[in-house]
Amino acid sequence: MKTTPGETLQQKVIVITGASSGAGRAAAIEFARKQAILVLAARNEEALAGIARECEALGAKTHIVRTDVTDPEAVKNLADAAVTVGGRIDVWINNAGVLAVGAFEETPVDIHAQVIRTNLIGYVYGAHAVLPYFIKQGYGILMNNISVGGWYPVPYGTAYSASKFGIRGFSEALRGELIRFPHIHVCNLFPAFLDSPGTQHAANFTGAALKPAPPVYDPLRVGRAMVRLAMHPRNSVTIGSVAPLLRFAHFAAPGLSLAITARVMETFFKNADCSPHTSGNLFEPLTFGTSIHGGWNSAADIDIRKKRLGKGALLLAGLVALVVIAKK
Repeated sequence: MKTTPGETLQQKVIVITGASSGAGRAAAIEFARKQAILVLAARNEEALAGIARECEALGAKTHIVRTDVTDPEAVKNLADAAVTVGGRIDVWINNAGVLAVGAFEETPVDIHAQVIRTNLIGYVYGAHAVLPYFIKQGYGILMNNISVGGWYPVPYGTAYSASKFGIRGFSEALRGELIRFPHIHVCNLFPAFLDSPGTQHAANFTGAALKPAPPVYDPLRVGRAMVRLAMHPRNSVTIGSVAPLLRFAHFAAPGLSLAITARVMETFFKNADCSPHTSGNLFEPLTFGTSIHGGWNSAADIDIRKKRLGKGALLLAGLVALVVIAKK
């Protein structure tokens, strides 16, 4: 049962890591609407059971597997369980991810290491577990939910940036190795900032209460993009108008764009409410924030979004002008 463009996703076997909240949970809902066979993975088994019930109510056969993506044996077990459930794996979605924010030298080194273990090495483990099945089948789709952080480095999120840039390089190199398998696809997603619980879950060593920078986008948009990729594979897609804007800004004027970003973040840290240092969900799942949305799209946030979009357009125009002047 090869997944070909335009083919239905009904009864296709879809594996989603990080399915307990945010974009992973959104993807589960969107694939459930297509009556796929879902194998959902995360560390929070209770949250997985909740999303499984929602998916089954939509007509999808659902199986949950408690999985820590930093454990290679657990990820291999996830792949084996999916084949046991559905007889094959049609789509594997690497989605589980964590965030740590803080000055590099003030953030414990084990925090940096855990971000990279989860976000980058976890994706490597996922690909390594599923590719033998894809090669044996002669087809399959590997999706990597990277984020705009794969193009735009984030000051005060150094390990996060290292992991996201790393995933992009890993994916592109792997795609080169798989050229001899025309029906095996590696698809990368680059969403802008999402209205998900990810910020509430973040490790935080800034001393400030964190909020995502608006505009933030609905994670269901990511879920729908994943469904489209499952039916019509492409090398990469961006989600949200800010994603290509940030990518171009860093390409056109990396020094200036990073300086502006760092200054904005430093100003935010100084003016935000105080918050204690925390390792967030890096080492253990949290009992809160298991929904699709993080609740950041209030009316006030939407108003800020409009203002920021206007400022972003002006910034982009300024960057373009600077590049033109520099090349004269």
